[in-house]
Amino acid sequence: MRMIDKRVPSAAEAVADIADGSSIMVGGFGEAGSPIELIHALIDQGASDLTIISNNAGSGEVGLAALFKERRVSKVICSFPKTLNSTVFPELYREGFTELELVPQGTLAERIRAGGAGVPAFYTPTAVGTPLAKGKELRVLNGREYLLEFGLRADYALIKGLIADTHGNVLYNKTARNFAPIMATAADVTIVQVAQVAEPGAIDPETVVTPGIFVDRVVEVAKPAHESELIAAGVCYP
Repeated sequence: MRMIDKRVPSAAEAVADIADGSSIMVGGFGEAGSPIELIHALIDQGASDLTIISNNAGSGEVGLAALFKERRVSKVICSFPKTLNSTVFPELYREGFTELELVPQGTLAERIRAGGAGVPAFYTPTAVGTPLAKGKELRVLNGREYLLEFGLRADYALIKGLIADTHGNVLYNKTARNFAPIMATAADVTIVQVAQVAEPGAIDPETVVTPGIFVDRVVEVAKPAHESELIAAGVCYP
């Protein structure tokens, strides 16, 4: 029987088919779990008019922020558009170039999880009575008000793991896991960068967090960059 090998030789090849207008989920709580090499490869590739679904809008002028700086993102769906060292997105937003859909973090996680599970919509009390409730269906259930929220899916997910085997089974480094497991289930094509690719059977199946069935491409980045170090060094990409 032919074994499935999901490795691709480089980050550039992993993102080569991402088209203009694509929706892309990007993992990371800021630096933790941010797939910087995949994002930089996407900048080099040139796709534009992108919709980004992420916890944040990047910091400094590397990684996700660099993608915004190159004016490749027309819309972002996120929870924290303004974070420490975040200057690029706020300028684009004030200019009216990039649209923002602000979503509470727990709601964002559940919208992605629902999208991956095939659940089209759900009700939540989060954001009731706030500006984020504007235009949303409101229902009273068991005496409490709830808003209707819709599941989220994307064309691609770019996530970062610690180790994966050639079948795409992924382990993460502590909190670097963040949104990655649910994003992997909610994208048509999931691309994972990892520091090490192992042979089949090298990972205890009881410890696998993201099963390979949800992963389409694996690229090894042996020494991934750290966002905070790049920012501290004044790096601007490209």
